[in-house]
Amino acid sequence: MSPTNESEMNSTFAQTGWLRYASPKPFHRLAGKMIPGFAIAAILFVMPGIHIALFVAPTDAVQGDVYRIMFVHVPAAWMSMLLYVVMAAYAGLGLVLNTRLSAMMARAVAPTGALFTALALITGALWGRPTWGAWWVWDARLTSELILLFLYLGFISLHGAIDDIRRADRACAVLALAGVMNVPVIYFSVQWWYTLHQGASLSFGSGVSMDASMLAGILVMTLAFWCYAIAVVLVRVRRIIDERES
Repeated sequence: MSPTNESEMNSTFAQTGWLRYASPKPFHRLAGKMIPGFAIAAILFVMPGIHIALFVAPTDAVQGDVYRIMFVHVPAAWMSMLLYVVMAAYAGLGLVLNTRLSAMMARAVAPTGALFTALALITGALWGRPTWGAWWVWDARLTSELILLFLYLGFISLHGAIDDIRRADRACAVLALAGVMNVPVIYFSVQWWYTLHQGASLSFGSGVSMDASMLAGILVMTLAFWCYAIAVVLVRVRRIIDERES
């Protein structure tokens, strides 16, 4: 799509309600209004989540209190996978439709996805040491999660290594889409291969196999992480828009 055609498309969007926010500058204003709400929501969710994790959820009969790392580890792992899919979707949309905002959103999501992936790996190591007797094993799920971190870092590094922003967007989109196949590998690894990693306590097919307070703590912390991710990504995309639209 040529710059002229994109300008015409953006002009059309500007006259069609919510579609006008597909253009970077209107979205910049919308994001500025959304950030405080999501930031406050993240704080409001994280406080009861920590309270449930530390004081309400019962002590595990086998692992003792060390299992409480789960309330950070599990939501962080979920977010690491979800944000990669979101990043790849935006990158693919930008590649197919040649829309600037989609590419900017993909770039804004990547650092937050990398943060949650690193947090999942670190908390997993802290949980694994007393549980497995080792900080790290080349377990199928751990290894595929580490690959996910490399994909995030590769996306960020590749974009920074290419001077032409449009070429960088396209190259990163190809990398992101190629890496999507790793997400189902992470999720289903405990079913496909023999692994030390425990199976999912919460899944769509088998229901819930944990105390209700544990489930509540995980879900509340997940909401806190999700609101935090939205707020931070919106802050970052506003900076990218300022940089590229100035």
